[in-house]
This record gives sequence, C-alpha cells and structure tokens, in this order.
Amino acid sequence: MDTTQNDVVYTEHTDPTARRRQQGGRDTVNGWGADLDPANRPAYPKERTPPRLDHVHWDRPAEQPNRGVRVFHSNERPGMTPIYGTTVPPKKLSGMLRSFAFRFSENDMRHWLVLLMADRIDMGEGILEDLAHGHVPNFFAEMGGRAEWRYNRAGFVRKALIASAAVGLAIYFLRRSRDE
Repeated sequence: MDTTQNDVVYTEHTDPTARRRQQGGRDTVNGWGADLDPANRPAYPKERTPPRLDHVHWDRPAEQPNRGVRVFHSNERPGMTPIYGTTVPPKKLSGMLRSFAFRFSENDMRHWLVLLMADRIDMGEGILEDLAHGHVPNFFAEMGGRAEWRYNRAGFVRKALIASAAVGLAIYFLRRSRDE
C-alpha cells in the first residue's frame, strides 16, 4: 500500500533511514547525529569536574562489629566488606552447604547450584522448625494463594490441576508398587 505525504511516496517495506533521506537527510532533523561529535555529547567527558564525591569525610566506612555470627564472603576478594547482614545466620544442613559453596569461586557453577540447594533446604528446615514449635504454616496464604486466585485465576486453576495430577500419579504408583 502506497501513501503520499508532502510529495514523498512511502511504502510498507521502506526502511526508516530511507524515509529520512527522502525527507532531506540528517541536517534537517534537529538533534540527529548529536553523538557523532564528542563536543556535543552531554556525557563526554565521562569524568566530572569537580568529582561528585568531593569533600567526603571518610575513606572507607567503619567496619561493622562481628557479634559471633559466621558471615560468608567471596574467596576472590580479600577481607570482609565493611557492612553486611547478620539477620539470618547459617545453621544446620543449609549452613553446612553454604560453607561448602563458598569454597568455590563465584564463577564456578557449583558455587551457585549449592547455594540454590541450600536455600531450598533452609525453607524446609524453617517449616520443620515451625511445626516443632506448634505453628502450622498457612501455605496457601504465604505463597500468595488469595492474590493468585483474585488476579490470575486461569494460572491458579492450571497449577491446581497440575498439582492434583502429580499427587494422583504419585498415589497410583505407590499403591501399584505396594500391591505387587
């Protein structure tokens, strides 16, 4: 389909640069090619004069005192960062796995896979700890069941059907193996 505007013929397959050339080139477009000349670039030079962090009252933040909690840090960097979190100290099997993971470099896949596994195990340990203290977790609410039902009903139904099928298959295979 061809349309005519200001005596220039546009087709569906005309690329945008060809259209600009037909309209008069770069010189007629305000700001076109501004980054070709470094003097016209707002981010050039990259260093600010004066620097942004001028008159800083410290060279490095004061180190956070360690209150006996084990804190893991990368084996690729010397020492600890000045500030770190200690709200969830490593414990039990997940803590042992985290300790094992930090023996590897951060560019090693084992480091990250073991940390992922430790997170899943930590979640299970938390559920068992809740049950040991007499608190039964409300999985439906904690996993966003109400919001899922309200805003993504089709996804909720699909997940429920898949979970029901998985549980049904598990029961079927357990009963079948017990009867044999």
